[in-house]
Amino acid sequence: MKKFTVKTIGLSLLATTLLAACGNGGSSDSSESGTTAGKEFKVGMVTDLGSVNDKSFNQSAWEGLQKLQADFGYDVKYLEPQSDAEVEPSLLQFVNSGTDLTWATAATLADAVTNIAKNNPDAKLGIVDADIEGIDNIVSISFKENEGAFLAGIVAASMSETDKIGFIGGMEIPVIQRFQAGFEAGVREINPDAQIVVNYAGVFNRVDIGKSAASTMYNDGVDVIFHAAGGTGNGIFNEAQERFKAGEKVWVIGVDKDQSLEFGNDVTLTSMIKNVDNAVYEISKQAADGEFPGGQVVRLGLAENGVGLADTSDINVPKEVLDVVESYKEKIISGEITVPEQP
Repeated sequence: MKKFTVKTIGLSLLATTLLAACGNGGSSDSSESGTTAGKEFKVGMVTDLGSVNDKSFNQSAWEGLQKLQADFGYDVKYLEPQSDAEVEPSLLQFVNSGTDLTWATAATLADAVTNIAKNNPDAKLGIVDADIEGIDNIVSISFKENEGAFLAGIVAASMSETDKIGFIGGMEIPVIQRFQAGFEAGVREINPDAQIVVNYAGVFNRVDIGKSAASTMYNDGVDVIFHAAGGTGNGIFNEAQERFKAGEKVWVIGVDKDQSLEFGNDVTLTSMIKNVDNAVYEISKQAADGEFPGGQVVRLGLAENGVGLADTSDINVPKEVLDVVESYKEKIISGEITVPEQP
């Protein structure tokens, strides 16, 4: 079995680093981009049980593939399984149709990806938010969500007027627990006495559950909620918007994408970005060029520009708070601060 390796790679250097790691056998001629062995390069993407237009994680991955199509003419498609039973058949649909690279966009799909990879050794698969070890036809992308969430916690603690701060997660799985752990550590760094209220919705695709959870928190005096709940998080924004229209000032910290672009600056304090689109784009491009980084885990944190806060943060967050955020970012990158991964 090939020895398992972990790569920590900056997004701006991802393509060249992976190329060097895998050898020099692939074509780098731009005229070949979008093709493999003389045929159009096909990429499929299977979402978690949320929509591809979830305004969050799935959408970011899909935007990365759409950019590949625009830049190089790749044939890109997606499927949205509606139940756990549909996940493996959806992945197999791409594999059996000759798709060159099939992505799964959630850790909850890891078992299905592993099973299909072992039974179809010629298929190439990628998964986001999972660390699948030692399988040569799978590449994994893992983010240091705890590092970005720490910065979100700094903002939340600095901006809260009630000292009651909420976290709403989707499912209680390691990737979401990294969000929670980092966020709580950031809040405690600024305000050790702050009350942090945690709620796990149990799903990533129920807007109504997110709205109800947010309503309960806001009613209890929470004035800032950070979510890591996919489409369920849209309900948190809906609740905040209703309260804003009624004259109540509450905040949401978005996740994965700059969610102020969708939900507006009246309720979006900032967003913790995960550059899923860039990572999916770069690794898919390597695969198309014959340099698929199978068997590797690509881990992206603050140092690699894999996570961070949205560029629009300065709309609602004062400069003095953002200066504090920047100082903590530098401490994390330098190793002076190690952010916990578990609550």
